[in-house]
Amino acid sequence: MLFTARLLSHLLHPLLMPLLSLWVMLRVDPHVGYFLPPSGRMLLLGMVAIMTFIFPVMSVLLLRRAGPIPDLHLPRREERIVPYLMTLLYTGMALYLLFRTPLHPIAYALFIGILCAMVVSAITTFWWKISAHMVGIGGLVGALFALSYVHALDLFLPIVIAILLAGALGTARLLTSDHTHAQIHAGWVLGLGCTFCAMVLPTFA
Repeated sequence: MLFTARLLSHLLHPLLMPLLSLWVMLRVDPHVGYFLPPSGRMLLLGMVAIMTFIFPVMSVLLLRRAGPIPDLHLPRREERIVPYLMTLLYTGMALYLLFRTPLHPIAYALFIGILCAMVVSAITTFWWKISAHMVGIGGLVGALFALSYVHALDLFLPIVIAILLAGALGTARLLTSDHTHAQIHAGWVLGLGCTFCAMVLPTFA
């Protein structure tokens, strides 16, 4: 049970969620990457992977080697603040590069929502340990709901799968970490709310 929970926590790591969310969007919504050829989509996903996953992981490894972070799992709230801020910087750089790519505006809105969720998470971490895993998976679910609403897509199956994964991940985090139910639920609501609102609100402008 614990092995499965740890494996799921690694496979659905919050650093992978921006990349996974963009990949899912490109797969389920033809509007998102309409002007991008297949090679351009691969370059785009590669850039996002470097900025939102590889750079943050390398930074955490360097911090671990230097000493400020004794445990790569960041179990203590205080240990998460600097990695959060660094990841926020890298994600902001990824958004800047995305704006130079011919994508549907809803893709930019996705990353604006992700940035908003990360900012709130970083601020919250100064006094409370919100679940970053649930912020990430909640953002994916929020993005799917937003795509379904904005472009009238039938995304029932992807949404159900994402919600089931979110439930499994929440259970895994309760088993493998010292998160409380409140921290799990708060992370889920924050991630879902930020991406959904960022992607849907511009349609009312």
